[in-house]
Formats: sequence, C-alpha cells, structure tokens
Amino acid sequence: MSGFLGGAYDWVKAAHLIVVIFWMAGLFMLPRYLVYHQEALAAGRADEAASWVVREGKLRRIILTPAMIAVWVLGLMLAVNLGLLEGAPGLGWLHAKLALVLLLSGYHGWAVGYARKLAANRPTLAGRTLRMLNEVPAFATIAIVILVIVKPF
Repeated sequence: MSGFLGGAYDWVKAAHLIVVIFWMAGLFMLPRYLVYHQEALAAGRADEAASWVVREGKLRRIILTPAMIAVWVLGLMLAVNLGLLEGAPGLGWLHAKLALVLLLSGYHGWAVGYARKLAANRPTLAGRTLRMLNEVPAFATIAIVILVIVKPF
C-alpha cells in the first residue's frame, strides 16, 4: 500500500483485525449474558441478577467499548489510506462494510442500553426475542468478511 500509512499499513491492518476479534467476542458474549440476566430476574434470583450486572459492566468497560473505539479509529485510518476521502474507484465494498459496522455499533449501543434496563429490573423483551437478537453479530460478521475478502463491488 502506498497511502499515508506507508510501511505501517500492514501493522495497522493487523491491529485492526485483532481489535475486531475482541469487539466481536464481546458482541457475542454480552447478548448471551443478557439472556442469563433476564432469566435470573424472571426466576426471582436477585443475587444472581446482581452478579450479571457486575459481569456485564466489566465486559463493557474492559473489552467491548475500548475495542469498538479502536476498531473505528484503526478502520478509518485504513479506509482513508485506501482513498475513501478522495473517492477512489472500486470501494463500493468498503462503503457497504462501513454501513454494516455502523449498524453493529448501533447494536452495541442497544445491548448496553438493554443491560442498563435489566440492571434497573425493567426487561422489555421476551426471552425468545432476546435469543434471536443474539444472532445479529454473526450475520453481520459473515457479510463483512465476504465484503472484505471477495470485494464484490
């Protein structure tokens, strides 16, 4: 690559991939935690529900949010390096990827918000719905990997 990152491009790309893995791990874990937390609330197990509040908070503070921020910073550096701001041709795949990452960021925000609702003992979703929402990161990951590797447009 010959953009502004020069020889650091591969290092930035490696770092981006590493923090993507951390972020996705958190996005797979937090919704599962929410299911368990909600089940503990429904069963009247207040001590267990309180433990889930602590676990969810640690996951958000230590892994999830820092990884998402790093994904965006490093990813935007890579996108600018590829010519995103100059309107370089052949980057339709990148626009689609950025849209999906934006949606995943919204999902992240939703999951954090729902964790706060559960912490306040105000669940609003059925268990089945919550379990189905667990699959959002998996489908987004599939689409993003295909876009990045195949670059269909």
